Amino acid sequence: MIPITDLRRDASRGGHAPKIVRQRTVGAAVAGAMLLVWSSVASAATGGYADLVEKVAPAVVNVFTTQPAPTADPRQSPFGPGSPFEDFAKRFGIPTPQPGPQGPMHALGSGFVIDSSGYVVTNNHVIDGATEIKIKMADQQEYPATLVGTDPDTDLALLKVSAPKPLPSVSFGKSSVLRVGDPVIAVGNPFGLGGTVTSGIVSARGRSIDDGPYVDFIQTDASINRGNSGGPLFDTEGRVVGVNSAILSPNGGSVGVGFAIPSDTASAVIAQLKDSGQVERGWLGVSIQPVTPEIAQALNLQDEKGALVAQVVPGGPAADRLQSGDVIQAVDGKPVDSLRDLPKLIAASKVGQSATLGVIRDGKSIDVPVEIGRRQQKVASAATGTEPRSQNAALGRLGVTVAPVTDEVRSQLSLERNAEGAVVTSVKPDGAAADAGLTAGDVIQKINGRVIKGPGDVVAAVQDAKTPSVLALINRHGNTLFVGIKLADA
Repeated sequence: MIPITDLRRDASRGGHAPKIVRQRTVGAAVAGAMLLVWSSVASAATGGYADLVEKVAPAVVNVFTTQPAPTADPRQSPFGPGSPFEDFAKRFGIPTPQPGPQGPMHALGSGFVIDSSGYVVTNNHVIDGATEIKIKMADQQEYPATLVGTDPDTDLALLKVSAPKPLPSVSFGKSSVLRVGDPVIAVGNPFGLGGTVTSGIVSARGRSIDDGPYVDFIQTDASINRGNSGGPLFDTEGRVVGVNSAILSPNGGSVGVGFAIPSDTASAVIAQLKDSGQVERGWLGVSIQPVTPEIAQALNLQDEKGALVAQVVPGGPAADRLQSGDVIQAVDGKPVDSLRDLPKLIAASKVGQSATLGVIRDGKSIDVPVEIGRRQQKVASAATGTEPRSQNAALGRLGVTVAPVTDEVRSQLSLERNAEGAVVTSVKPDGAAADAGLTAGDVIQKINGRVIKGPGDVVAAVQDAKTPSVLALINRHGNTLFVGIKLADA
């Protein structure tokens, strides 16, 4: 079976960029041979993990799925788009074979039994879109599996199998007690080679791989390859401390940088899936952004901790409680040190219960009680990017020209009917506003708390600034955000 890499994202640019890779092996047919390269590797005598593996391996399963056949485009050339052979055939009228019907796709992954009655944990991407799911136990017994529930936000899924006898199972440990350098072992089904054990250490904690706001991954150098997805990462006591999910790789194979979903996250999600088949998350109803050094300076904050409220959703849980410009630094006493902390804390809060937010407002620390709502989907507004024609006002320290907000501007930029401010008509490429990320079409609505109703207010606010940086509230195609701008010298 030839493995096909299922990429999450490019980790960097360039022809040999490493990739974040989902560890599922997919194949449509046997189309080649795998070259095995043998090498002699000396292993250190560490006492081994044989007793541990003997205890936990029976609970680790192989996951087999059947995916619908991909839809073939009859217009597509078998040579591939852009091939010189395709152009040659068209030019000389040579008939080309059309792609015939394709069979279903099959995928391999890993999982583990957490309840002897037959509940199995795996990754969502292993079973996503599957029409049939089977698991194979370590004793080679196979069982059909049904899907209990999935949570794409954390890439977790829960399956259920019916077996004539209780199945061997493992339990979750506490990932919060892991330390960098702790030994761990991974058990799974890489390349379809079931029952494979690898060892390593916890290389790092709290890793973000741009895979959503709810998971801070464990990084490990235990060898993880395609097909390991959904398999367990064990501590030396045989407790599951992570669910293997992705690797960073330039070639699709293991290079010693693997990522696992922490068990503290996984156990909470799986408990909800087992109970109701879905995951309910708390919702605050705000859009937030990080506190940059310029924003911290403009707000006279002592440090850059917290999450800055850019916009409050009308009718949401935080409406009439929070306001634009608040800096949230704690939830029920738990610190919000960075932007990523707030979504996780709110999501973990129980819907309908009150939470106390520690907020910095106008330089003062206050407590704001908010009833947690149920998470909703955010609807993005359309952008036009059209620059209105109006009289320009040069603002050298900001490095922009601005104009009044007219009805035409409101219509073009999807603003509310009564929206006010000064619209940016051009940005000096090497100016202060460009460095801060402003673009033409942004509407400046406040500077250092002063309401902006036109270009003259922008000029006055900059002239009256008492700090080297100003905090501007920007409306960008209907969405508001704060931008800290370090002013150029006068």
